[in-house]
Amino acid sequence: MITRLLSFFFLVVPILLVGQNLLPPIYNYKAFEYNAAGQNWGLSTNEKGELFSANDKGLLYFNGEEWTLYKLPNATIIRSVKCIGDRIYTGSYEEFGFWKKEPNGIFKYTSLTHLITNHTFTNEEFWQILPIGDQIIFRSFSAIYIYSNNQINVVQPGFTVTHIAIHSNKIYVASKSKGLFLLEDEQLKPLATPSVFNDATIISMNSFKDKLLIGTQLKGAYFYFDGEATALETNINALLKQHQLNKVEVLSDQELAFGTIKNGIYLYDINDRTIKNLNRATGLQNNTVLSLTKFEDQIWAGLENGLDRIGNNSAITYFTDYSGLLGTTHDIVIQGKNSYLGSNTGIFQLLGNDLEFIPGSQGHVWDMELIEKDVMAGHNAGTFRVQSKSLDQISHIAGGYQFVKVPESNNLYLQGTYTGVALFDKRDEDWSARPVFGIDFPVKQLCFEDRRTLWAAHPYKGLFRFGLDDNLEKVTDKKEFGPDVLPNNYQVKLYRIKNQIIIQSDGKWFKYDPIIEEINLFKEFEAYNDKSLIYSDGDNFWFIDNKPNKELIYTNLKDQHISIGKSQLNERLVPDMEHISKRNDSIYLLTLSDGFAQLNLSKLQRNLSNLRSNAPVLSYFKDSHQSYATTDSAFAIPYKYASDIQLQVASPNLIKPRYYYELKGPLSQKKYKSNGNITFQNLPYGDYILKLHTVSMDNKISEPKLVQLSIAPPWFLSTYSILAYLIVLLSIILLIRWYNQRKLKRKQLALQIKLEQQQDERLAQLEKDRLEKEIKNKQNELARTTMSVAKKNELILELKDLMVLNKDAFKNKQRYRSLTKKLDSSINEDEDWQQFEVNFKELHNDFFENLLKEYPKLTPKDLKLCAYLKMNLSTKEIAPLMAITVRGVEIHRYRLRKKLGIDSSQNLSNYLIQYKQ
Repeated sequence: MITRLLSFFFLVVPILLVGQNLLPPIYNYKAFEYNAAGQNWGLSTNEKGELFSANDKGLLYFNGEEWTLYKLPNATIIRSVKCIGDRIYTGSYEEFGFWKKEPNGIFKYTSLTHLITNHTFTNEEFWQILPIGDQIIFRSFSAIYIYSNNQINVVQPGFTVTHIAIHSNKIYVASKSKGLFLLEDEQLKPLATPSVFNDATIISMNSFKDKLLIGTQLKGAYFYFDGEATALETNINALLKQHQLNKVEVLSDQELAFGTIKNGIYLYDINDRTIKNLNRATGLQNNTVLSLTKFEDQIWAGLENGLDRIGNNSAITYFTDYSGLLGTTHDIVIQGKNSYLGSNTGIFQLLGNDLEFIPGSQGHVWDMELIEKDVMAGHNAGTFRVQSKSLDQISHIAGGYQFVKVPESNNLYLQGTYTGVALFDKRDEDWSARPVFGIDFPVKQLCFEDRRTLWAAHPYKGLFRFGLDDNLEKVTDKKEFGPDVLPNNYQVKLYRIKNQIIIQSDGKWFKYDPIIEEINLFKEFEAYNDKSLIYSDGDNFWFIDNKPNKELIYTNLKDQHISIGKSQLNERLVPDMEHISKRNDSIYLLTLSDGFAQLNLSKLQRNLSNLRSNAPVLSYFKDSHQSYATTDSAFAIPYKYASDIQLQVASPNLIKPRYYYELKGPLSQKKYKSNGNITFQNLPYGDYILKLHTVSMDNKISEPKLVQLSIAPPWFLSTYSILAYLIVLLSIILLIRWYNQRKLKRKQLALQIKLEQQQDERLAQLEKDRLEKEIKNKQNELARTTMSVAKKNELILELKDLMVLNKDAFKNKQRYRSLTKKLDSSINEDEDWQQFEVNFKELHNDFFENLLKEYPKLTPKDLKLCAYLKMNLSTKEIAPLMAITVRGVEIHRYRLRKKLGIDSSQNLSNYLIQYKQ
């Protein structure tokens, strides 16, 4: 139902959109963006292009990237502002002074009103500030204040001062009702004032060439020279009178800007007498202009609510439909002085400045072309011929994407459609259309290899090469190029460039070689991989980068290469539907989501050659704890505050520039940025070099702004910590050395002691061995002596026994007795024992004493037996030593065993041998 009503509306009510010119780009800054009041009473820029605005809430400062609001001590409205050198002078209610930037980037205010003497304010607000020589002039409605040499002199004219201006190094003063004056030596001298100003309110005066341009509130603008006034051209003056002129700004020797209360800004070219109107309908935020200023080719406008920045003299101008009726423009065709736009809502005709809807054309229009002097429109409902303000449907085949002319023919064309390919034939003034049989899929792009060979791209299945019959009505041969030839079948793009079949697949470029019938890489376009071709005339090419920044590239593949990175343009291009139409050798039209853009290539090349792309300015630099002076270029940052480093760079002379930075150091980074805010987090400690560049519209980078960063190491790696570590390490080394030396000394002492012990042990062993040897010798000697005594006694006993047996043989009895006594004395037991005892005690010291202590009942005879037994003598050997028989020894042994308490199972000799002395 809604569709039917919309169709009826388009059919019955031709729509005439608001007439407008191709206008320069306008950038809106809303009050909530700059976070201040809506009204901006005065504007001024410094040599860098930084903006200062007299705002209801204070001084509004824009460095090109960020807005900052500074309030006066009494928080009054600022009415005027002027940048003079490094000072920004402002005027407000009964207050004026200047602001100056501190090293930390903050502006500080200094009042000058304390210099005023012998004067009382009368509810004055200061609306104007002008420099002349070494003087600064502040104007209120009731007085003029001249600041010079730290003094202020007051001129009270006695009438309402509406404006002052500097012209030919003279100060002109405009009054409410008393005409014009010159201010000389603090005196007002009346000038010859034309009658046209008698009942007019002069709201602006500007020096223009050798004349004074005077703007009035309701009577338009005039040139004043030698006491005479000449009105501006009638058309512009009529508009200024109608819409109440409020501000005038001289842009150049031939262009003026007029700000009005009711209809925005008028840009007027004095030489061409052309007028361009920028207002709410064409992009301004509102129609009331409170202030104007210019910087290079830019115009700043302070509005009733907001600020606007206008890129005047831009090589790219815009036709924008703010009503939304045009929709997205898909194609543009130019026929003489008229242009036709095909969009998703229908067909529109651009007649001069008026955009008019063609009734009955509602729907998607994909293609607009000038064929055989006819404007042809490929529409979702078919194909139409546009005639004046009406449509003639020449094909009912749904959809119309692209026309290509049949080679070697004058009036035959093929068109890609929703359902295949259609053949168009023009006979006389009539067109006929019929489908080509054998192609049954949507064809957006097609081109001829020769008269009977057609290439077509399938949206999803890749590329096809068709052979057609002589009448071009039927497919006779078909070849498919699939994934074995192309990297990707999806959205393959097809072009015919200089008689070559060029294909793009998956961002890469290929060409068809008809001789070997193969598809190979197209090296001429290798530099433009991942970029789409949106226009080509065989010699000049327009590519667009498919990346998010939508970079537009113009090249002739030889000596010209221009990259356009303009955000307002690129943001309005429709992805995969970009289209360019060529008006002439220099003018190109680009389809946009809400209109179209006109690009003047020659002007663009001139602008780029004159473009001043300076190194960016450092606006602020801070870590997580403090801000640093922006006058510095080297920053030392404590490690504990280096977790979050923020800085901002700006290029206020450019409109919305991009930036490129390169960080080199312990951690390296490089990146393009769409704004000047750069953040580094958790950088490792060390020294860094940061190069900051501005990226111009043609993507060329400026000379770098160099910043040195030095991030201190953490406390545990600081100089003092490292020194402490070295001291501790040295102490540890010395301690270890001392400990090792002490340990070595202990080891040496222990080794010495051990060696001494070993020496002593060796000596003791030697001594022991010597003693043992000596003992053994003594034992042997004792044993020999004992055995000798035993044998002697045994021999004597044998002789005695023999004499006893042969007693009768001795005739002399006396002699027998004498001999017997001598034998008895020879075996004197006591003498032998004494000798034995002495030798025995040398070997077994304290044996007898210990034995007597344990066994006190032992007799001397028992001790003798014990000594002989300890020497391990047998009973037979003991008997002669004791001068008793063997039987006597055995009996004695028995008795000794009893005394010693040894049972019969234990060997008596072994016991005594092992007995501890």
